[in-house]
Amino acid sequence: MKLRQLAAIFVVLCGSASLLAHPGSGIAVDRRGRVYFADTGGGVWKIDTDRRLTRVNDSRFHWLALDPDGRFAAGRMPSSSFGDFVRASADPPIVSSSDFPIAFGGDGALYYSERGRADRRVQLVRWTAAGERSVFAVLPATTERGPLEWINGLTAGPGGSLYYSENTAIRRVSARGEISTAAVNVTVNGCVEIPGNEPDTGVFLRGLAVTTDGTIYVAAAGCGAVLKINPRGDVTPVLRTTSPWSPTAVAVAGNDVYVLEYLHTVQEDRQAWIPRVRLLQADGAAVLLATVSR
Repeated sequence: MKLRQLAAIFVVLCGSASLLAHPGSGIAVDRRGRVYFADTGGGVWKIDTDRRLTRVNDSRFHWLALDPDGRFAAGRMPSSSFGDFVRASADPPIVSSSDFPIAFGGDGALYYSERGRADRRVQLVRWTAAGERSVFAVLPATTERGPLEWINGLTAGPGGSLYYSENTAIRRVSARGEISTAAVNVTVNGCVEIPGNEPDTGVFLRGLAVTTDGTIYVAAAGCGAVLKINPRGDVTPVLRTTSPWSPTAVAVAGNDVYVLEYLHTVQEDRQAWIPRVRLLQADGAAVLLATVSR
């Protein structure tokens, strides 16, 4: 049996299968205003500026990240015993990940999470376009809700920082690898029940984006809401869905927030997980950009 298969079995036995049994969480906007998003039942899709929807890759992975500087248009992809990476697009360069969140940092490197081989603690790995691998940060072993077994989302922040989400908290990792808390014990007033989410996940924070002033937008997938968290830690819902729809990822471009949402089901059925993308405009209006048809 291959090491990759053994790792997958280990992930299931350790309980993180519950995370992988949820719809994908990956959306990005390029400099031309085109939107790319992950569909765990159909591949990677692109929404052009005229709202035309086309599929650009058939990799049905959970996460994706857009390389803003084009450094990963060619070269060797990372390799991990805990997951796979593919180049989903060369123009613009987009990397898809099967089993853990990924993000391009301000330094142009690709960052992703995985378990350490020795102590099994979650760590952030840095991978350069030249194929150099290093451990950027080892994350705390426990959280306010128990052991940290995985992270739900990862994104770049200002000043070379990274932000990652847990079920009810968001942490910041500085450019020097120092970890601090941006928001903790997050709750949502009027939280609605979303099919397929386990009761102990709480608001289930997933994909997130951070603006240049440190404002966080994050998908509270367990409550059907997108939250805005200012640098002081104040939480405000800015978009809500009607269950069984729920957001899984966000991207920010200028004053606009792009939201990837999925139709959730109790059973793990990737074809039934239908994705759509909505645009939250600066005036607070939400506009449906596209829905994938099966």
